[in-house]
Amino acid sequence: MQKIILVDPTKCTGCRTCEMVCSVKHLGVSNPSRARIHIVKWEQECFEIPMLCQQCEDAPCAAVCPVRAISRDEELGTNTIDHDKCIVCKMCVLSCPFGAMKYDVRGHKVSKCDQCHGDPQCVAICDTHAVTYVDANMANANKQRDAASKGYVLRKEQKEAIGPEVGHPMP
Repeated sequence: MQKIILVDPTKCTGCRTCEMVCSVKHLGVSNPSRARIHIVKWEQECFEIPMLCQQCEDAPCAAVCPVRAISRDEELGTNTIDHDKCIVCKMCVLSCPFGAMKYDVRGHKVSKCDQCHGDPQCVAICDTHAVTYVDANMANANKQRDAASKGYVLRKEQKEAIGPEVGHPMP
C-alpha cells in the first residue's frame, strides 16, 4: 500500500520543528536549511506551508537526470536518488515544479524527501498535524471531498447573493 505525506497548510504554525527533525534524521545536525522539508513563509499574509517532494509518478526530476540516478520505488511510492550514480549536475533541482529538490552545498549533493523510508519523522514530530502520512487513495478521496464541499459552499453563496429564481424555490 502506497502512502504519501499530506500537507494541511491551515494547521501549520511555522514552528520549523519538522525541518529540525529532518536534518537531524538525515544528516545528524540540527540545521533547518539542510532539511528535506521546508517551511515557506509569506509574512504579510501570515501564511506558512510545508513544502516537500510530491513523489510524482512521472517525476520531472527523474526524466531530466542524464545518468538515471533517480528511480521509483513502486512498493513505497517514492522516488529515490542513487548518490553513487549522481553527477550533481542539478538538472533535477531546476526541473522540480515544487522546489522540493535541493542542492546541499556543504554535502555537495542533491537531496529530496524520501519519506524516511516509510517512517517520516516530520509527521511524527508535528503536534498540529499539518503533515500526515496517509494512504494515497485516501488522500485523493479527501481532496475530492474537500473540493466538492468548497464547490457546494460557493454555489450556495452565489444563490444567496442572486436570490431565488422565479418558480424555483431555494433548497
